[in-house]
Amino acid sequence: MANGSGPAFGERVEFGPDDVCYRHPRTHSFTLCQRCGRTICPECQVVSAVGVLCPDCVKATQPGAGKRTARSARVTGRRIAALDAPVTYVIMALCALVYVGQMLTHYFGADEVTQLLWYAPVYSLPEAFAPWRMVTVMFTHSTGFIFHILFNLYALWLFGRNLEHMIGRWSYLMLYLFAGLGGSLGVMFWAYADPQSIIIPTVGASGAIFGVLAATLVAFRAAKVNATSLAVLLAINFGIGLIPGAGISWQAHLGGMVVGAATMGALLATRGPRKKRQRVLALVGVGAVLVALSCSYFVVLPAVYG
Repeated sequence: MANGSGPAFGERVEFGPDDVCYRHPRTHSFTLCQRCGRTICPECQVVSAVGVLCPDCVKATQPGAGKRTARSARVTGRRIAALDAPVTYVIMALCALVYVGQMLTHYFGADEVTQLLWYAPVYSLPEAFAPWRMVTVMFTHSTGFIFHILFNLYALWLFGRNLEHMIGRWSYLMLYLFAGLGGSLGVMFWAYADPQSIIIPTVGASGAIFGVLAATLVAFRAAKVNATSLAVLLAINFGIGLIPGAGISWQAHLGGMVVGAATMGALLATRGPRKKRQRVLALVGVGAVLVALSCSYFVVLPAVYG
């Protein structure tokens, strides 16, 4: 039975003149947007937590591109910070990314990425001074031996995470970079003993990784922890580089170990919440010494250029 205000149960409902989608005037519908009240057809309906919305209202409720980018950056930063060893993982990711670039250019026969980032002592000469290579080299690896990067990444995952937990993220980052720079210095200073090596390029994060191992050994010894197995592992891997024809830069390993151990010694001497300022000054001092040593060729050139 009709109540006089509209169709009753069992009667056919007819569309009125306003029962058309505002975006498709030829499509009838009884569905209204929960926000603006306009009629929308099934094609335009967007189901949300507050009901059905039209596309314009959905767009109006979304943040702008700038806000979305900023929010995405914040979320990414929080996810990285939530990792158990974010610095180690970022270093591993950089090594992998650079290696992909190396392999791509190597495949096309150019090796441009490798040649752009590798280091040879010649780049420390005043005439060809490119000091950034002493840092970029620690993110490159041999394109002819895939186990080079695999072993280094595994060593980083195995020892780098533990050291990062032990000394903190920023201290670990500085120690890693200092050790890598120390590896380049070892290669550079060897040119004084073997001037012909001044043009021989090196690649790899091994110097920095040996610094991580040496720093871990120093920390264990300071804590009176039995580190015999780590010392043996370090000695064996260093000894492998001394084998004639191995093609391994033991000079970089030695430089990384010396600087890594020295940096850890400075951190241990300034540990404690009351020595934060001294710790920062100690790291700045180590960095200043390494930068000064990097310019040694400006004072005394190798004999081949004497």
